[in-house]
Amino acid sequence: MLSIAVGVFLPFYLTGELMAKSDLGAYDLIVAKDGSGDYNSIQDAIDASKAFPKERVLIFIKSGEYQEKVRVPSWNTKLSLIGENARTTIIIWGDYFKQIDRGRNSTFFTYTLKVEANDFYAENITVINSAGDVGQAVAVHVEGDRVYFENCRFIGNQDTLYAAGENARQYFKDCYIEGTTDFIFGEATAVFEDCVIHSKKNSYITAASTNEGTEFGFVFLNAELTAENELDKVYLGRPWRDHAKTVFINSNMAGHILPEGWHNWSRTEAEPALYYAEFNTTGAGASTSGRVEWSHQLTETESGKYTLENIFGNWDPQANKSK
Repeated sequence: MLSIAVGVFLPFYLTGELMAKSDLGAYDLIVAKDGSGDYNSIQDAIDASKAFPKERVLIFIKSGEYQEKVRVPSWNTKLSLIGENARTTIIIWGDYFKQIDRGRNSTFFTYTLKVEANDFYAENITVINSAGDVGQAVAVHVEGDRVYFENCRFIGNQDTLYAAGENARQYFKDCYIEGTTDFIFGEATAVFEDCVIHSKKNSYITAASTNEGTEFGFVFLNAELTAENELDKVYLGRPWRDHAKTVFINSNMAGHILPEGWHNWSRTEAEPALYYAEFNTTGAGASTSGRVEWSHQLTETESGKYTLENIFGNWDPQANKSK
């Protein structure tokens, strides 16, 4: 029921054609659907990994469609999942809100991949929630601090990516994220650099719930905002909580973005505490003349604070991803 042919996803932007490491002997564990690895299941490999290791645990995942609901527990720190190819290394499951049926918080049980651990790294993997357009259905749920995804694809509809965790820092580099409503949401401080953000419905891209007093929320650097044909009423974001922060810098926005840009979720009283801003955006949807008056257009000096060093503090994602 969950199976989706790998070839269906070939048109999307990321190719992921190169392994991070060609020498399989460099990995601690290998996962393969055909039985040629140490495990057939990604979850089995995670479960076999040492808790709180001193050295990073590297798991290589061969191409295949892994029909699993995968959880990286808090004790599996310093864990890396490295796929063989972003287009063909696929984790897929199909839970959704009404199916889970665990009350008002059912959304948070719908994930395909959940990362609770700190210092997690993933590369060359596609994660899909295959439930379809049936309401809240999370593909990737992240709560850990110092979490880094590179050259990954997140496919879903409503609530595709939940970037969560109080004071958590998360980095998404060269990723492709698609969805319908609020498909990037949560409280984490998260940077999306050189990512493609693809809307599948006239709705809202982000729904940040940044905590009061947190300096940075969602930051998009050099993003490419695309959409299905004929979409023309997409908002950059709306506030899930009153202190939401979302910023787009040096990003290209196609014509599906509404002139007003941002929405207050029908709560004018929330506007003074929100921080929605842009700098040097381009494209048909980038005109600032019609933006809501409570959003911000950054000066070059103001935009200068949005560096990885300032946002992440003592965490350098590139330096730490292999440690």
